[in-house]
Amino acid sequence: MGELSNQAARQRTKDIEDVIATPDCNFMKIVEKQTANWSRTQAADLMTNWLSAGLKFDAFIANNDEMAIGGIQSMKSGGVSTKDHLVGGIDATKDGLAAMQSGDLAVTVFQNAAGQGQGSVDAALKIIKGEKVEARVWVPFELVTQGTLKNYLSKN
Repeated sequence: MGELSNQAARQRTKDIEDVIATPDCNFMKIVEKQTANWSRTQAADLMTNWLSAGLKFDAFIANNDEMAIGGIQSMKSGGVSTKDHLVGGIDATKDGLAAMQSGDLAVTVFQNAAGQGQGSVDAALKIIKGEKVEARVWVPFELVTQGTLKNYLSKN
């Protein structure tokens, strides 16, 4: 998890938990959950500790790509294959996409910064014109998989 004082970290964690609670995923169980404060190094340390303790898991889901990559680094150092364990991140950063290209990161989520900026400008222009604006302007997150990876390589 990212910094616990950060709303995005809390929301991303809740979103993961909500997905796991769905009928399609209810066979899954969270076996460990700790903060690594958005840090690759802290995530690597957590994963090293979990592996040393003998923690068994099938997937590692991180609140951002940096923490996912830290986990991957420790998994590899510990002889744990990313081919046998699904690793997911969020943000579709350049490093995250590179980890996907190498086959270590299975999935990430793209936040469309240009879309968010455009949505903000559009909302501001409507307000200036006295037009009605929704309380929240949503720009959907986009799932990045091996099948869609090439579409995102030049976006971040």
